[in-house]
Amino acid sequence: MTRPHDLSLVAQVAGLADGTLDPRELTAHYLDRIGRLADLGAFAEVTPDAALRRAAALDRAETGPLWGVPLADKDLVARAGVPTRYGSRARAHLVPTASDPLADALDAAGAVNVGKTTTSEFGLTGFTEPLIHAPARDPWRLGAGAGGSSGGAAVAVAAGLLPAAVGSDGGGSIRIPSATVGVVGLKPSRGRLPIGSGFDSPDGLSVTGPIARSAEDAGLLLDALVGLAPFTYATAAPGSGPFVEAARRRPGRLRVGVTTVSPWDDDENILLDADARAAFDITAEWLSDDGHAVTDADWRPFGYASLFHVLWRASAARIPLSDDDMTLVEPLTAWLVREGRRLSALDLLGGLASARAFERRTIADFAAFDVVLTPALAQRPQPVGAYAGHSPERTFAMQVEYAPYSSFVNVAGLPALTLPVTTDAAGHPVSVQLIGRPGGEATLLSLAAQLERRRGPLPHPPAWEA
Repeated sequence: MTRPHDLSLVAQVAGLADGTLDPRELTAHYLDRIGRLADLGAFAEVTPDAALRRAAALDRAETGPLWGVPLADKDLVARAGVPTRYGSRARAHLVPTASDPLADALDAAGAVNVGKTTTSEFGLTGFTEPLIHAPARDPWRLGAGAGGSSGGAAVAVAAGLLPAAVGSDGGGSIRIPSATVGVVGLKPSRGRLPIGSGFDSPDGLSVTGPIARSAEDAGLLLDALVGLAPFTYATAAPGSGPFVEAARRRPGRLRVGVTTVSPWDDDENILLDADARAAFDITAEWLSDDGHAVTDADWRPFGYASLFHVLWRASAARIPLSDDDMTLVEPLTAWLVREGRRLSALDLLGGLASARAFERRTIADFAAFDVVLTPALAQRPQPVGAYAGHSPERTFAMQVEYAPYSSFVNVAGLPALTLPVTTDAAGHPVSVQLIGRPGGEATLLSLAAQLERRRGPLPHPPAWEA
């Protein structure tokens, strides 16, 4: 028997539109799964009563591409009346009186909000193990973490607790957890979306994007996100749009650059493990077999680590934390905030100028290619607690060693997609990353779908059958 969570997001949207699926029953199904699989640490807050009321109140005369679809906010998105803790003990009792534009816009698109997915403290780390909540766990290996900072969202999608999720990505926060747990994660180009565009802060790093189980589902959710506005929604036929259609189209012959070079190579100990290398190699082979022109990207970045340290510390410095708050936040957060507040205006302006120069160089270096292939991660999922007990400097370096191919894409403002292509000896998915030209999300989705067809279906984690 096909259960609701066995259906793709595309199938659920179609079923909700034609009446074969009921929003109340679908919402109740997911709420039941969320409750029974709470040990995965995917949710920071669940709002069953509000979700069921919302589902029951939906009018079939309403329109919206996400009508009746159960979704959740990452716990960095304020929603009026719902605890929004930002993964921090410093916000343990915060209940906003007003919602952020993203929450309002998802409601306007017809979604049913079921709660908050777990994030790292203020979204600052590539692992989701905040002291205020249980860690987000890899549903394939419960002793391993899920990556971050959208770790709860990725776990929810991988384990069938949500049909898809909306995350944010400032240095890999969609792609790292998606690659860790074996789902599709898409970071859009800077400026692609009306909400979470990347222009919300001076560093321009963080964008909103989809997490899904397939390229087609990611395309559908991206179409919805592109259509979002703060309080209104431009109507569209359910399941339609340029990005979901791109995922249904076979790509033409593409120029694909391949590289295992990371801009962190000169500054950190970057070692690509055998499974990650094998996934990268087999993907390059498949692309070549499918007729694409695959060549070495011959990329030699330099001067990256110093500029990213400035940007990341400056982004932390903007978090409004009082002296009392600073006694409650985690050591890495406190270090980043203090280091950021020590930066001078000249330091910040120099970092921003270096970032724009890096952006121009990277786009120029990749200009010969339609897509650039890299590994998604350098290491296998790390045990829960692996990042604890180290100095802040070492904790930062360990994250770079785990995911050295992520943050530079944010600095360059490019779109990137991670997807699972192989499995290791134990059956755990292993992912690669596809990087596109500015505005090249459609090409990424089309190529990712082609790779999915070549790969074939992957198994679900054990929690799927719960």
